[in-house]
Amino acid sequence: MKTSLKIAGVLCASVLLFLVGCNRIARSWYLSSYDRDISSATKGIESARDNAQRAEAYAKRGSAYSEKARYSKAFKLISADEYDRLFGLAVKDHDQAIALDPSAEAYYTRGVTYYDRAALEAVVDGRLVGSEADRKAWFDPATADFKKAIERNGRLYLAWDRLGLIHETTGELDQAISDYSQEMALNPLGKSRLADAYCTRGSSYQKEKYDAAIADLEKSIDLGATADGCSCDPYNPLLARYTEGRQYDQAWGVVNKARKSKKWIEPELLDRLKKESGRSN
Repeated sequence: MKTSLKIAGVLCASVLLFLVGCNRIARSWYLSSYDRDISSATKGIESARDNAQRAEAYAKRGSAYSEKARYSKAFKLISADEYDRLFGLAVKDHDQAIALDPSAEAYYTRGVTYYDRAALEAVVDGRLVGSEADRKAWFDPATADFKKAIERNGRLYLAWDRLGLIHETTGELDQAISDYSQEMALNPLGKSRLADAYCTRGSSYQKEKYDAAIADLEKSIDLGATADGCSCDPYNPLLARYTEGRQYDQAWGVVNKARKSKKWIEPELLDRLKKESGRSN
């Protein structure tokens, strides 16, 4: 028995060492890929035939610096000073790209760099952290760049998407819904974003805003809210609202929609509805 335990212990230790080794290899591979991108973009800057090509190469190098900085900080592979240095190089390259060719893509790409830093430093598990001043330091320039990109190309749906994400993260849900509506007209991705934003806004309303909450939650369901654990669930909050308002036909309608779409309904809410409505469907 002792021998078996020793063997098992050795095997477990070996597996752990193997996994640690794999993680190190993966991280090294990711970092080397960013270095290759930086090197390739540098060559592109040197060989560019005109400002447009040179600007594109600067933007690519700026994005590579940004991604390397973000990845390295996320896994605590670099110091804060080194992170700031890499981020500074990224912004410097993006600034140069815009100076050479102030295109929608150039502004959008710099905006992503600012957005990524904001997301890394100001958001944890979907919640804002830190001071408002810290958040504004990165979200504000990102917002400005995405708006500049849209001014130059209103069909750049990715810029609308990032604007919506910023406004949703900072609690500006009315604006986020407007952004995602614009995106939905250009790309299907906007529909799922919009469904989630309506759900978030509807769930946030206080009891006195009964009708507004119901309208938003119904809209979320109509748009095909996934309610998959990674996005807002409109079904259960809407069921609770209808049950509280004694609108039992509507409440059972929500239950039937959820069942048809194979969405989970809280057993406690369902039991309450059955009890108060005197029905089972």
